[in-house]
Amino acid sequence: MRRYIGDRDFYCRVAVVLMPILIQNVITQFVSLLDNIMVGQVGTEPMSGVAIVNQLIFVYNLCALGGLSGAGILTAQYYGKGDNVGIRYSVRVKLLIGIGILAVFGSALVFFGDRFIQLFLHEGESGLDLEATRRYANDYLHVMLLQLLPFVVTMMYSSTLRETGETVLPMKAGLIAVFVNLVFNYILIFGKFGAPRLGVVGAAAATVLARFVEMAIVVIWTHRHTERNPFIIDVYRSLKVPGHVFRQVLVLGLPLMINELLWSGGMTVLNQCYSVRGLEVVSAMNIYLTISNLFFSAFISTGNATAIMVGQLLGAGELERAVDEDRKLIAFAFAISFVLGGVMALCAPFFPRIYNTIPRVRQIATEVLIIGAAMMPLHAFANSCYFTLRSGGKTFITFLFDSGSVWLLSIPVAFILAYRTGVPIVPFFTVIEALNLVKCVIGAVMVRRRHWVVNLVADNNPAVVES
Repeated sequence: MRRYIGDRDFYCRVAVVLMPILIQNVITQFVSLLDNIMVGQVGTEPMSGVAIVNQLIFVYNLCALGGLSGAGILTAQYYGKGDNVGIRYSVRVKLLIGIGILAVFGSALVFFGDRFIQLFLHEGESGLDLEATRRYANDYLHVMLLQLLPFVVTMMYSSTLRETGETVLPMKAGLIAVFVNLVFNYILIFGKFGAPRLGVVGAAAATVLARFVEMAIVVIWTHRHTERNPFIIDVYRSLKVPGHVFRQVLVLGLPLMINELLWSGGMTVLNQCYSVRGLEVVSAMNIYLTISNLFFSAFISTGNATAIMVGQLLGAGELERAVDEDRKLIAFAFAISFVLGGVMALCAPFFPRIYNTIPRVRQIATEVLIIGAAMMPLHAFANSCYFTLRSGGKTFITFLFDSGSVWLLSIPVAFILAYRTGVPIVPFFTVIEALNLVKCVIGAVMVRRRHWVVNLVADNNPAVVES
């Protein structure tokens, strides 16, 4: 058991990295839950419209995070090596990647947003208004487009700060942002304190404002604390990046970006398959995703901590220690998922009652929450394997592991169940979730083979000698 359970010093170090990330994620997801409840008070159609658009924004968010993660792998290892010049180049690459992703996704949502929305609109058992849902979704999308820029800039700075050991400031910025979002959601959705009652448009406006506030905090703090962040000095003096660094980032980052694009797109396709069972399923799945994300924050944050801690050890050349601590981090994430899964299952019948929606939506949401709780350990283990492989730069393998399982297994099964059978949504969802067991087996084999135990920034592969 000592192979899987660390000592007190180990868990103290885990806490230093994990807790700021976890607190930020939990509060963000909790406020997202409150936002969701507020929109849900307006009605089922507005809630469904917002849920559809958030699926599209979700693809952009994850693609941006994936695109930045390739440079982030090098950032963590450069930091472990003490190479500020390398970190500076990784920041420049992040900027270039972020601009590219923003241009592509912004254009796609502007010109094809309505077509994407219509893919989720299907008649169900409850006679909900599809055209009204479409109008709400378009109104929400038009405002949410404004938050694409601050999101990618914030992620560029926050990820770099975390990878260089500063996890508290991004947490503080995130907490302030969610507080701003919560307050202005209340004011603008319901028209409080003399403000107009804007409904879903108010929810979008509050989110945009919060994104800009968060961006301002992390950018200003980073540039004002150059003694803590020496890599930021002259970072924008030019956008020059040595060819071998740029190539290395592309080799590491392109599979990650494609993976996040395909994985998030795959999740959106799965939800579109679920939506074939009716608009009430869209609302129920929105409730499920919002609540489950709150509980999933624990093992997702542990995965991020794994990438940072293991990446730094690999960059410092402590390969065996990286293997040992990674094994203990995986065991830790797996253990807490059992506890949180039990809590989520017990609370499942009560959460949907908070929403102002029809009984059928509440029933579906309750049942899928219980199923999701039972499957949480599978998600936790697969997530830990993904971040382990990524910390050692095995991004092509993570691409096959993550997106391959979705597109080659989950989506074909989902299409068959959605369009070739009349299987109700609850057993439909159960089958798709259970397929994660295959992913866990593959992940365990990949981690055990140790091909990810690589120092990417060894002395024979320096970044450069000058900035």
